Amino acid sequence: MAAADPGAGAGGARVGHDALAAQAPALYRFARSLVRRREDAEDLVHDTIIRALERGGSFRGEAAFSTWLHRVLHNLAVDRARRSARELVVDDVEDRWRDDAYTVDSAAVVERAEDRAELEDALVRLPFAYRAVLVLHDVEGWTVRSIAERLGISLPAAKQRLRRGRMMLVSALAAGAERREALRGVPLRCWDARRRVSDYLDGVLPARDRGALEAHLATCPTCPPLFAALVGTTARLGRLRDPDSVIPPSLAERIRRISAS
Repeated sequence: MAAADPGAGAGGARVGHDALAAQAPALYRFARSLVRRREDAEDLVHDTIIRALERGGSFRGEAAFSTWLHRVLHNLAVDRARRSARELVVDDVEDRWRDDAYTVDSAAVVERAEDRAELEDALVRLPFAYRAVLVLHDVEGWTVRSIAERLGISLPAAKQRLRRGRMMLVSALAAGAERREALRGVPLRCWDARRRVSDYLDGVLPARDRGALEAHLATCPTCPPLFAALVGTTARLGRLRDPDSVIPPSLAERIRRISAS
């Protein structure tokens, strides 16, 4: 009698490497829309595939395979998401839209939406739950019903998240002018500066980039406190090193096995 296929779920549903590989491009697009860093998106897809292989039995074929995988990735992303100071507050945005006097410069908003960097910056400021629905509907072209099924939420909840997500995106794009004005004349975008800070602290940042970063820190209204916090935290981490510490025997044995394999 043949052994049971570890990639088969209940009712004969199959979770195999070929099927997962076929879904990887769509999963990666979805992940890239949910998280800003390419490395984070890659980790999400990798972990989704691992989870699918480990828990293939939970796929019962009651929904499309892609539906199940997107839900797995979404749930993993939710687990990792942490509310950021950059995110808009839902209640604040809805309060604005309820005010009859609230409006935006539509031409300016649409112009910023034409700039991919501006659009991504605004999108990433949306709370995760709303960003996910907005991306699936307006980027990937899924129906609201499909989104509800894939994310495991009710149809009314999916509709509400889409409505709020669109409102928040417009408000975020409208506020872009204020952010750009505050940073007028500052070398580098904040993210471009912040992603260079680690190399700067380690003394390996090229001289040209180092000069631009230092000029940014001298004029940016928001990055210097973050930089100071990184410097202080890194310095204190160095104090944790104990030169007299000895690794546990069990860890030494694991290292020995890895070396011998």
